[in-house]
Amino acid sequence: MKKVLVISPYFPPTNAADMQRIRTSLPYFKDYGWEATIVTVDEEYSEQVKDNLLLQSVPKGVNIHKVKAFSRKWTSKLGLGSIALRSLWFYRQTVNAILKREQFDLIYFSTTQFPVCILGAYWKRRFNVPYVIDMQDPWHSDYYKDKPKEQRPAKYWFSYRLNKCLEPIALKKVDGLISVSQYYIDTLKTRYSVIKNVPEATITFGAFDPDIKIARDNKALFTPILDGAFINIVYVGRGGADMHKAIAPVFEALKKGLTEKPERFDKLKFWFIGTSYAPVGQGIPTILPLAKQYEVEGMVMEITDRISYYQSLATLQQADALFIPGSDDPQYTASKIYPYLLMKKPVLAIFNKSSSAIEVLNNCAQNGIVLTIGDETDKIYQLLQDWANGIFKAVEPTVVFDEYSAKNLTEKQTELFNEAIKYFETTYTNA
Repeated sequence: MKKVLVISPYFPPTNAADMQRIRTSLPYFKDYGWEATIVTVDEEYSEQVKDNLLLQSVPKGVNIHKVKAFSRKWTSKLGLGSIALRSLWFYRQTVNAILKREQFDLIYFSTTQFPVCILGAYWKRRFNVPYVIDMQDPWHSDYYKDKPKEQRPAKYWFSYRLNKCLEPIALKKVDGLISVSQYYIDTLKTRYSVIKNVPEATITFGAFDPDIKIARDNKALFTPILDGAFINIVYVGRGGADMHKAIAPVFEALKKGLTEKPERFDKLKFWFIGTSYAPVGQGIPTILPLAKQYEVEGMVMEITDRISYYQSLATLQQADALFIPGSDDPQYTASKIYPYLLMKKPVLAIFNKSSSAIEVLNNCAQNGIVLTIGDETDKIYQLLQDWANGIFKAVEPTVVFDEYSAKNLTEKQTELFNEAIKYFETTYTNA
């Protein structure tokens, strides 16, 4: 049995999107000859929402090490609030101790807290262990460089320069790349020619059936959010100006319906839940201002505070229909699409035409309405009219959907692990 040391700053009970791949892969690693050990940041140092139900999905007996982090209370004054930067020193010390007493075949960084990845090159040099990075998002990106200041993330000036400095430290020595998008890998291999032959694999997040049962079995624990007097159309996930192009035609169609057939369309209510990563009560709405532009704010509810993972699933289960808006960034792919499909609800999805999510949705689901940014609003209007009239076509996963199960995609990860080890051995033998 080979051994992989997984670096994931967020892990259950912390509810963070970037730990989901590891969480849903853990039950299957041993099926493919790998034993995983997790090194995460103790949840007491995280301000992310906690969901203790997540622990039900973690296999018993998994070896989990928890590291400390500097208090955000103090580091935020220096502009260093991220969990990656606050935990970097403690990760170094803890993993050093682990690697001194145990032999691992591979180190696997699966996180969007990218600064911790610079330790891969250090551990590789000191302990002769190869490492793989899972690029769930772009690390250093020019996407926001030409955007107005109000559309840029907080502390963009600092983070842009920090990412530009740290990314090459981690990437130039990497032995394998996994990504949710081929665009991310292509960009990195163009940027750093030294890794052009590094093994790669494009692997989306997997569909994890056990989560649906956990949410259903525990729905009584959650305070209902939706309004039963309406036909509730729900999206749970981040917001942002980059999603406006996907959302605007829906609001345009809604406005048309409210003008022409108010007695029908006023039954519809759109919910955008958990749209901000800011601490509770501090999120700034990014969807409601767009709704106001189209004068449909009375039919749109935006809740910026994030809710627990299983409350998210329970809310999707209670919805009448689901909406999945994508970014205008062609590299964007939504990892959340699989839980949406597992709900077997009517679905409207709108993505950039180049997003990999389009192909996945079209291959995996029957009856879903999958559109690209710029498609005719009339298609959306007809769908909303059907929903307003109580006409729903539930999504039915196709046989292809099984290929995207968490178990199958875990196998693909381990295949990449094996390739990365061979690459490491060949490269350093010939060096």
